[in-house]
Amino acid sequence: MTMLTRWEPFREMRRMHDMLDQIMDDAYLGKSGSREVLEGLAPVDLYETDDEVVIKAMMPGMTADDIQISVDRDVLTLRGEAKHEERTEEGNGRVYHHRELRYQRFSRSIRLPIMVNADKADAHFENGILTLTLPKAEEVKPKQITVKAK
Repeated sequence: MTMLTRWEPFREMRRMHDMLDQIMDDAYLGKSGSREVLEGLAPVDLYETDDEVVIKAMMPGMTADDIQISVDRDVLTLRGEAKHEERTEEGNGRVYHHRELRYQRFSRSIRLPIMVNADKADAHFENGILTLTLPKAEEVKPKQITVKAK
């Protein structure tokens, strides 16, 4: 004999909500829920003017010393590491009830629309936003760019 079960839409919605929570937790915290390093991408805007290529990247929690920029022909690479307070060991007097700030690092490579002159690049970092201005050029060799903080 077959038994009929009453359909409850709210129960299904709760089940879907729980499943989405689990997917997000696994994606950002790893399967164990205590991943020390979050790797991600810095959101980037890239635009071109008549004379230059400009890149703006959001890097909250970083300082100018945390950022490395390199240009190799037509590929720009942004790297960064933000070192937040290290995990605390038991016995130092702190009891965390919720902890989301973590050590973060990222690496991002972007193909530039044209060749640039990396020797004359200008990089400024203010309020968590990196602004990189690269003058247009025919051909350049790979270069390292120093970031200046305001």
